[in-house]
Amino acid sequence: MKISKAIIAYKSGSQIGKIWAERCSNELEALGIKVLIGPTGATDNPYPVFLESMHQEIDLAVVLGGDGATLGAARYLAKLGVPILAINVGGHLGFLTHSIEECENTVEIWERLLSDRFAIEQRMMLEAKVVTVDEGLGTRLGQPCGPFLCLNEMCVKPASPDRMVTAALELEIDGEVVDQYHGDGLIVATPTGSTSYTVAANGPIVHSGMHAIAITPICPLSLSSRAIVIPPKLTVSIWTLSTDDFTLKLWTDGVMATSIFPGQRVDIQMSEHQAQFIVLREEYSYYQALRQKLLWTGARVRYPNQYRN
Repeated sequence: MKISKAIIAYKSGSQIGKIWAERCSNELEALGIKVLIGPTGATDNPYPVFLESMHQEIDLAVVLGGDGATLGAARYLAKLGVPILAINVGGHLGFLTHSIEECENTVEIWERLLSDRFAIEQRMMLEAKVVTVDEGLGTRLGQPCGPFLCLNEMCVKPASPDRMVTAALELEIDGEVVDQYHGDGLIVATPTGSTSYTVAANGPIVHSGMHAIAITPICPLSLSSRAIVIPPKLTVSIWTLSTDDFTLKLWTDGVMATSIFPGQRVDIQMSEHQAQFIVLREEYSYYQALRQKLLWTGARVRYPNQYRN
């Protein structure tokens, strides 16, 4: 792997993240690599500056934080195909990251990258755009319409500062109306995102090596409303059925992307771009990650399997 330009994003407010960022920057610069560092978080977005300063030519992105920091990097860097090395420095769950213990010897990591002793894992992403059907309303309000990228999920749900708002939505898949939902919203997730908001909403867990789309209603006011998993090349359209509610939002990986007004719909489909993650582990088990991260305990009584060698 040839590395001439690298960026390092660390979790905002994390002192250990900042220390790690400066350490990694010094080591990479000692190898003749141009490096930019910056904090990333709810109020900090370093990627526009990174991309402008590097003229959109970045060979490596090091993300020091948890899953939130990693998701933000993927949304900005997937279009450029930038490989991301994510290390859980100052983060929490870390589904998408290497542990800090695995990456203690950072000098060895740079040697491995430069000598191509690593793997690249590609993960499916989703793309959404807001389509205005009623031209008299949507275009006049001038809100952004996309396209928007996500690695975990697109979510259509309302937000209001002074009341708990429900939404009336219609789900359409490849032009066919599937159902209508009255509840807190709809989640449209990738396999990567199926272990995030989707699983919390009682949706399915989908193996991250697959290409598929999981659609999960959030607290629907119907016992018959269930999550479904569909092939990845279908287009999911979500219509707002309200004529006077302006609280509906489109959220990408938990970040508000834009508002959705009456007379508009959201079209969601698999993106042509994929997130590129650097994998340093020689042995990795997806199922072990599920057991550890989701705290699966299994049956209360454990039985030995006498037939397994």
